[in-house]
Amino acid sequence: MYPYLLFFHSLFRWLVLISLLYALFCGVRGWFGKRAFSKTDDTVRHITATISHIQLTIGYVLYFNSPIIAYFRTNYHEAVKQIDFRFFGMIHIILMTIAIFVITIGSSVAKRKQTDAAKFQTMTLFFGIALLIIFMAIPWPFSPLANRPLFRSF
Repeated sequence: MYPYLLFFHSLFRWLVLISLLYALFCGVRGWFGKRAFSKTDDTVRHITATISHIQLTIGYVLYFNSPIIAYFRTNYHEAVKQIDFRFFGMIHIILMTIAIFVITIGSSVAKRKQTDAAKFQTMTLFFGIALLIIFMAIPWPFSPLANRPLFRSF
């Protein structure tokens, strides 16, 4: 099961990033272009939040089935001193959870705003902050904290 979780978590990472980038594009275009917040924009907002929640769920299941995390929990005092274990045991999950909270709050607040400009502005700001947090927490191949391939296969 663990290799499948890694595969789907890696796959959904790209869906989250693509949906966030597209939502930000729609948000900036609508906010600065003074456009009406259409049903399509609302669907983009909703789908982006949904994809991020699916990714977080897969991530939590992966977290509690990971041999890296099992080692981290049982040997905390030694593991916390090693950046790779500390990254996946604490940093990655905390930052990603915060990012999904920001997306959820932004999506919820944007949905309830009265004006189209306020909806676009809220969506853009919250999703932009979440994207920055996600960029920091992804174990990119070039990351000094922990590096993993851009895509994991089975």
